[in-house]
Amino acid sequence: MNKVVLIILSFVLLYACKSPEARRPVQQNSGTFIDASIARNKKLVEAEEAKITAIIEANPSQEYITSDNGFWYFYRTKDTLGVPTAKFGDRVEFTYNVSDLDGNVIVSEQENGIQHYVIDQTNQELITGIRQGLKLMREGEKVTFLFPSHKAYGYYGIIDKIGANVPVTSTVTLKSIDKTQ
Repeated sequence: MNKVVLIILSFVLLYACKSPEARRPVQQNSGTFIDASIARNKKLVEAEEAKITAIIEANPSQEYITSDNGFWYFYRTKDTLGVPTAKFGDRVEFTYNVSDLDGNVIVSEQENGIQHYVIDQTNQELITGIRQGLKLMREGEKVTFLFPSHKAYGYYGIIDKIGANVPVTSTVTLKSIDKTQ
């Protein structure tokens, strides 16, 4: 009887020393939703860039510049004195408007008023494109930007003004730059 108890006890101890096994998911996804989303977004970006390219080609008198950040712009008023651009922590004062690619005003300069922004520090409701565009500008310059929707209002748009995934143009006038030390 003692031998049987000893054998059972040894099996229990050996089984208890077994390392735990990872639990498997009840349901496994193949990732097809994400793959479809990526493909859909690539097509959307291509279509928006084609619209913007058509606008650029239709206006050969303007010298459009392609930014490293994924948008296009041209100068309406350019600083020729070489004043430095705004850097991290600098406070800028500017005005801007937003229009669709057909020129229909969505948000006017009057509606926006004069804006104050601390470069890369202010948690302000500015679209990504304008935040990045301000870093390219010098005091006194006026620049028109062409933004694909992912640099503008993206998937959300503006309620009652602009729908989702709409590329826009914006004319920004940089009034002043207050440099930080």
